[in-house]
Amino acid sequence: MTTSMTRLDGQLLLPGDDGYDQARTIWNAMVDHRPRMIVRAASVADVVTAVRIAREADLAIGVRCGGHSGVGHAVPDGGLMIDMTPMGGVRVDPVRRRARVAGGALLGAVDEAAQVHGLATTAGNVSHTGVGGLTLGGGMGWLARQYGLACDNVESYQVVTAGGEVVRASREEHPDLYWGLRGGGGNFGIVTEFEFRLHRTGTRALSVEYDFPLEQAFAAMRAWRDLNEQAPRRATFTASLGRSGPATLGFVWVGDPAEGRAYLPALGALGRPAQTRVREVSYVQLQTREDSVQGHAYRRYSKGHYLRALPDAAIEAFLLRGSPTGHGEHLPGVGLQAYGGAIDDVPDSDAAFGHRGTLVEWGAGTRWTDPAEDDVRIAAARHTAAALAPFASGVYVNAVGDEGAAGVRRAYPADKLAKLTALKDAYDPDNVFHLNANIRPSR
Repeated sequence: MTTSMTRLDGQLLLPGDDGYDQARTIWNAMVDHRPRMIVRAASVADVVTAVRIAREADLAIGVRCGGHSGVGHAVPDGGLMIDMTPMGGVRVDPVRRRARVAGGALLGAVDEAAQVHGLATTAGNVSHTGVGGLTLGGGMGWLARQYGLACDNVESYQVVTAGGEVVRASREEHPDLYWGLRGGGGNFGIVTEFEFRLHRTGTRALSVEYDFPLEQAFAAMRAWRDLNEQAPRRATFTASLGRSGPATLGFVWVGDPAEGRAYLPALGALGRPAQTRVREVSYVQLQTREDSVQGHAYRRYSKGHYLRALPDAAIEAFLLRGSPTGHGEHLPGVGLQAYGGAIDDVPDSDAAFGHRGTLVEWGAGTRWTDPAEDDVRIAAARHTAAALAPFASGVYVNAVGDEGAAGVRRAYPADKLAKLTALKDAYDPDNVFHLNANIRPSR
C-alpha cells in the first residue's frame, strides 16, 4: 500500500476486506467484477489521490455512484474503483434556487432536499440512480419538457481531470469542458460537485394510465401519438407494454393535479380503455414509484433508440416486439417517453448532447434471476430492438451498453463526435477515463 493511500479521508478496500463485496455489487447482477482495490472517496482529495495512484500503477479506473451501468463500467475487473457514494451531500439555497450536489449523490437525495422548498430540477425516474452518470449523459426526467434535461440545468461542475488537477467548468471557466460535460458522459474527468438551477415546481403530480388490450392498442396508440404532438409541456406522454398484459398509455403531469385533470377529456380520443388509473401523488412519490421494479437483485439487459417520428409501422413494431403476435415468454418490456418542449428549445450547438429533435425515446428492458436464461433473454431484447431499428434516428448515450464504438457513433452526430474527440485530446489524451461510452482520443 502506498503512503498516499494511508492518508485517505475515506476508506481503502481490498479483496477479502469487510465491505469489499458490498461495494462492488451494482444494479445488474450479471456483473461480478473484482477490482484490485476500491477507494471509498470521502473528499475531493481522495479522488485526486485515487486517480494519481491508478495512473502510477497502470490500473483502469471505474467510477461508482448509483451503479446503474448495465455493462458494469463502474467496477473495473482488476482495476481501481472509485466509490463516490460517501460524497453524497446536497445543499440547497432556496433564495437563489440553486443546489450544490456532491458527485456521489443519488437522485433521491436531490429531490428530497429541494422539495422541502417546493423546488426541483430535472432528474431521472428512479431515485437510486446516481446524479453523476445521469447528468453527464444528458439526463431525461419528468421535468425535461418544462425545464430541459438535467445537463441543461447545470451552472457549473467541479472536476478532477486525468492529470489529477481540480478545475471548475462553467460558461466562463473552461467553457470547452463545460460544453463536453453536458452530454459527453464520463470521458473528460470525475465530477465531484454539480451546481444545479432549481425551479418552483410545487410538490404534487398526476399520473394517468389507460390500459388497452393488444388488439385495440394500435388504434389507441395512433391517437396517443397525435395528442402527444400537441401536449402541454407539463404533460410527458408515456406508453408501455409489459411482459404480458395490456398496452398502457397515458401521461405524467408535474404541477397542479387539477390542471392535469382538466386535460383528461382529450384522452377520450384514445377510445374506451379496459382500465383507468388516475392518481395524485407527491413529486417525491412519483420519483420513487419505479424503485422496486428497478431494484438491485436481478440480471438485466436493455436496448434503446431515439425516434424523430412515430409512423404507423413503428407503432406496429412497438406493439409486436419482433413477434408475430406480440406475445412470447421471453419478450422484454418496452416503453416510450416523450421528448420535445424545453429539450428542443436549447440550440443544438449549445451542448454535447445530441438528438434534441427526438420525438420519443424507445427502450426495451428485461430482467431475470436464472443465469441459464442469459442467452435467450439477451437475444430476445436484441431482436425486439432490431424491429424498431428502421425507425431509429440515434440513441441516448446513457442507453449505450455493449455496442462499443458503434453505439457511440449512434449517440452523437458526426460533427459533435469530432468536437468531442478534440476535447478528449485536450483533457484525456491517454484515455484514462475509458470505462464509459468511450470517446477515443485521436492519437
